Amino acid sequence: MSIGHTLLGLLESGPRHGYDLKRAFDDRFGHDRPLHYGQVYSTMARLLKHGLVEIDGIEAGGGPDRKRYAITEAGITDVEKWLGQPEKPEPYLQNTLYTKVVLALLTGRSAADLLDTQRSEHLRLMRDLTERKRHGDFADQLICDHALFHLEADLRWLELTAARLDRLAAEVAE
Repeated sequence: MSIGHTLLGLLESGPRHGYDLKRAFDDRFGHDRPLHYGQVYSTMARLLKHGLVEIDGIEAGGGPDRKRYAITEAGITDVEKWLGQPEKPEPYLQNTLYTKVVLALLTGRSAADLLDTQRSEHLRLMRDLTERKRHGDFADQLICDHALFHLEADLRWLELTAARLDRLAAEVAE
């Protein structure tokens, strides 16, 4: 996810302080990975440097001055361009799980046990996401569906790989 573009998009509804941007980001997108304040302010400094935001006001407070950021026309154009670009589908041709299976086979460890353990972890996460989906709002339900569909694809791969372990073991032994 492009944090800069997301913060710019949030600014389109009106100027905000860094604290307000963090809170809006976390409410909409950061349930599982909230932004750190330092990440917000370093991103805003970069956007300011590139002319995508401007300072709309500064307020004195108990601590450091609070800057209110506003998106510029260049920022709006940048968000528009970013939203219009399709995301590159991830082919997952190199992933850690595959590497672990091959290394288990190469080192004489049980790749079947590794796959069983991973299957259990996937199923546990799927149960957690299903429960979260049951109690979440519509946006949370959609993001859980996205994750569940990916986990289902992973489970299909785990089953297929388990069924083909003998063949894979023979190939990696060559």
